[in-house]
Amino acid sequence: MAQTESDTRGTSIEKNAADLVVEDVSVKRDLAYGGEDTLPPPPDFTPEQQKALYRKIDLRLMPILTLMYLCSFLDRGNIGNAKLQGLVTQLDLTGNKYNIALTMYFVPYCLFECPANLVLKKFRPSRWLPGITLLWGLIMTMMGLVKTYPQLVGTRICLGIVEAGLFPGVVYYLTLWYPRHMIQYRIGIFFGGATLAGAFSGLLAFGISFMSGTAGLLGWSWIFIIEGIVTVVVGFISFFILVDFPHTATFLTPEERAYVIHRKKYDNSSVGEEEHFEIRHIWETLLDWQVYFHILIYMSIIAPLYGISLFLPTIINGFGFSTPISQLLTVPPYVFATITLLVWAIWSDRIKKRYPFVLAGLTYCLVGFAINISNAPIGVKYFGTFLIVAGSYAGFPGVVAWLGNNLAGHYKRGVGMALHIGIGNFSGAIASNIYRTQDGPRYILGHGIELMFVGIGFVFVPITVLAYKRINARRDALVQESQEKGTRYTPEELRRMGDRAPDFRYTL
Repeated sequence: MAQTESDTRGTSIEKNAADLVVEDVSVKRDLAYGGEDTLPPPPDFTPEQQKALYRKIDLRLMPILTLMYLCSFLDRGNIGNAKLQGLVTQLDLTGNKYNIALTMYFVPYCLFECPANLVLKKFRPSRWLPGITLLWGLIMTMMGLVKTYPQLVGTRICLGIVEAGLFPGVVYYLTLWYPRHMIQYRIGIFFGGATLAGAFSGLLAFGISFMSGTAGLLGWSWIFIIEGIVTVVVGFISFFILVDFPHTATFLTPEERAYVIHRKKYDNSSVGEEEHFEIRHIWETLLDWQVYFHILIYMSIIAPLYGISLFLPTIINGFGFSTPISQLLTVPPYVFATITLLVWAIWSDRIKKRYPFVLAGLTYCLVGFAINISNAPIGVKYFGTFLIVAGSYAGFPGVVAWLGNNLAGHYKRGVGMALHIGIGNFSGAIASNIYRTQDGPRYILGHGIELMFVGIGFVFVPITVLAYKRINARRDALVQESQEKGTRYTPEELRRMGDRAPDFRYTL
């Protein structure tokens, strides 16, 4: 789908690219896209039928994916709640041991994201995603039984390895189903599970804390065990709900499958994307400037997100509230963030732009951290946590959708998004170590470093937007010149060029 400033050109690129293609190629096996050669011709659906179709897909995919990610974020972040329920005392987490335990999750999590995305299609999404969910649920349950610090670190490393495949895998999976200007709302719903996890985490920790002493285990153990068992159940159920790809989705009619594939084929190309894997896809991704700019933008949002999700209970506890009240006070900021996230996601897809909402999220974080690093009253600082949580969580789906919109080719997008998320998440490892016990209750060092990350975003978002605008304008001129000179490309050439093709327009 060509992206320009007007909606009329944002709906399809077929007209733009018509003069670039040598011949009108019928569907052949070497050019067929997404299994379309096994299906009937795509029907002409009315707008109402289109909405009904994607609503049908949403109802099948989004609830279970959201629930899986809710469990994922709950399981990686509940250590912040467990810290207030005796974890530090019983395991003797003196000095920086707690921060190191947090960091050791992120190292394998970042390293295994790219390999996980490469094997997703090979092992089938309907088996791979539920399988890793089931496995990390078991690891989470075992974490509640650890007795020493090395055991805690070991289980955190295992958790990072297994969870690495979920988020980039699901985002890539969604790009196989939805057109690129319908994707942020779906990522928003999916990632809303993480935002809700923040709210549920506080509520669950408050309730589970009353189990402390049961079977000789403290409250922190029961937090890990109960939430791990819930994840195992969700993973088992998901085996029976998830499907693989549009052309194999039996819950859709053959005509509906043909329409979904047709819509995706002409979403960002006049001939469809490359679906097979070649080594050059990895090299093209590694040499693509936009991947590295987006990694820095990702870091500017994910560092505040992980910082606040892992330490919000501790920060609020530093305001002078008791542990149970601190757990409950973490809930309202996440509720506010969930509402903000969904509003921004719908708005972004409607105007077909990502950067305004990324900048809005950075602005929220800037104001929120500035408030908390100051000597403001406790009530004002608590208000600042609302802005930080909302800015980081609501801005995040736009960051992920933006790069996904601008990479063409199944494997290039899969590798690019895995690198984007994998390398970017190293800032989460940094965020795990900047809120030190000795810096409380103001945490000047932690808030200051978060402000540095936000500043990086304010630098690279405008640079990326300007670069995209310049390239889009150059391609508009190239199309005009090609039409005048009669220059044409074969479908094979356009498909091989991917997002470098003259008919591809970057989303802003």
